[in-house]
Amino acid sequence: MTQQTTAPGMASTLKSLDTEECIDIWFYRPIGYRWALLFHRLGVSPNAITIMAIFIGIAAGVCFYYTSLTVNVVGMLLLVWANSYDSADGQLARMTGQKSPLGRVLDGFCGDVWFFTIYVAICLRLMPEWGLWIWLLAIVTGSYHSKQAAMADYYRNIHLLFLKGRAGSELSHSQAVAESYRRMTWRGDFVYKLFEMFYLRYTRGQERSTPRFQEMMDVIRHDYADEAPEWFRTAFRTRSLPLMKYTNMLSFNTRVIALFVSLLIDAPWLYFAFELTVLNAMLIYMVRTHERFCAQFTVQLKEAVR
Repeated sequence: MTQQTTAPGMASTLKSLDTEECIDIWFYRPIGYRWALLFHRLGVSPNAITIMAIFIGIAAGVCFYYTSLTVNVVGMLLLVWANSYDSADGQLARMTGQKSPLGRVLDGFCGDVWFFTIYVAICLRLMPEWGLWIWLLAIVTGSYHSKQAAMADYYRNIHLLFLKGRAGSELSHSQAVAESYRRMTWRGDFVYKLFEMFYLRYTRGQERSTPRFQEMMDVIRHDYADEAPEWFRTAFRTRSLPLMKYTNMLSFNTRVIALFVSLLIDAPWLYFAFELTVLNAMLIYMVRTHERFCAQFTVQLKEAVR
């Protein structure tokens, strides 16, 4: 990104250009950066911004219950507003160093609440035509939606780990999360322990889906003292980079474009069909490709220490 296309200081609030999508770079990040500056001056914390984004996103989802195109467009604008806040919270956290495990969990929870509301609104809207079948379709789609978002987040943070190191990545290891969970007490840390419980399940789910990556990381932890050699970091980033476009497509912008199109043509069920077909195909390709080259790197790492 050049100086001409980047607001002064905004580059420091990005995770990395490797993992940013064009729509984010050109639209959401500049808007989010300005929100972050404003909220910083007002003394608003990143977590407070996330909570505001949650409620704006809920309002957006409610609008999609109505068949009025005008109300649907209002919902679309509210969802864009909510996502600009969701961008701002992370940018403010990176700008001020106010990162926290609670903030990471809240950030993930934010998107879950938005789409839960959207799913319910669409189901209620389509019930007169579809009956209870639309709820079954939504439940199946929602389960895949969660998987898609979780794996996109995981692979993005894996890439950031080997690009920027641990300080630039939010990749978690379930053993460390479990240890943090055990140290907390329900009486003294109820809210944090509750969040950590859900986060532990989330992390274990990601790890169960990536057995070859876990084997590779075990080799790095045990044979390389948890410090990946530079040749490997460079090679891994080269193989991982082409997958970053899929992590972005599975996260927000592509699915929201599909949602908006389905609402504009008054066929919101098509959004569920899009998630089940196109986005699932992306997920399968992404996981299989990542697991394949992780298995290859595991062999190379073992051979390098012999």
